[in-house]
Amino acid sequence: MTPPRLPAVLLTRRIFPESERILRDSFTVLLPSGRAMSRKELLSRAAPAEGLLCQLTDLIDEGVLARAPRLRAISVCAVGYENVDAAACARRGIMVANTPGVLTEACADHAWALLLAAARRVVEGDRICRRGRFQKWDLEYMLGKQVHGAVLGIVGLGRIGQAVARRALGFGMRILHYSVPPPGPFTGPDAGLRGKVEAVSLTRLLRESDFVTLHVPGGAATRHMIGAREMARMKRGSILVNSARGTVVDTAALQEALTGGRIAAAGLDVFEGEPAVPPGLRRLPNLVMTPHVASATYATRHAMARLAAINLVEMLGSKPSRAKLVVSPPTSPRCVAAASGRP
Repeated sequence: MTPPRLPAVLLTRRIFPESERILRDSFTVLLPSGRAMSRKELLSRAAPAEGLLCQLTDLIDEGVLARAPRLRAISVCAVGYENVDAAACARRGIMVANTPGVLTEACADHAWALLLAAARRVVEGDRICRRGRFQKWDLEYMLGKQVHGAVLGIVGLGRIGQAVARRALGFGMRILHYSVPPPGPFTGPDAGLRGKVEAVSLTRLLRESDFVTLHVPGGAATRHMIGAREMARMKRGSILVNSARGTVVDTAALQEALTGGRIAAAGLDVFEGEPAVPPGLRRLPNLVMTPHVASATYATRHAMARLAAINLVEMLGSKPSRAKLVVSPPTSPRCVAAASGRP
């Protein structure tokens, strides 16, 4: 007797072996020819796939969906999913899931690493020591910005923003927050933060904050949310941290603000047009940069891959509602909203 055919799932990139094993227990797993799949290979191999596990760097648009007539579920190994045309998926009845929650603490840690490094000129000091230029201690040498007791402005008080806020309490900071207006995801701070964070307008947050840290999703709604006008409103000598998406900040405006001293420093984990980093940014001594690694701890990346695999199992099995759905089955209100273009 011929065994039943297992659904085929396509991986655009190899993931950790234990997570691939989760998929092999339920599916025929189609792997990239190398470590990662090019768009050309994705288009050529999409036809048999009923499930797709992709990375945030994979553009899943109408071009891909048209080549995948059997596709029923997409699992994004990331919390952001702006690389997927959610409305097109909803119209086709394709479920989409992401990996929220498991990367919250690692991303909050990294935002703080950037904030502290920029405030206390850690990278600049490291260069001085490595080049043998540390001559002697001096009262006015390498002065940085005080963190304890300062004002922290959090743009986007979702899971990661709230985790950043909890850490700020230990630094005795006054915490302001601005959340993207409805229909954004913010429903209010958790119990531990109530009464300890103040909701304000974006203008007021920029005007009063010593540090501004960004934790909003990418996409058209937040593109250049922080541009020349917003940076002109920031407190002189303040510091900007972006570990959300590169498109949230206008790169040219940031470079001008850092060069002209409008803001003292910045910390970036993400860039417009990454992986390219504009030469103008690379030359700035008051900018700390990391290569989109906010969630890059062993524990977090393994948890993300595992959740992405489990999401596919759930969506293609009998319990899709247990997956971390961002586009639901076509009869649900969430899917109808996505099909109409509403968040």
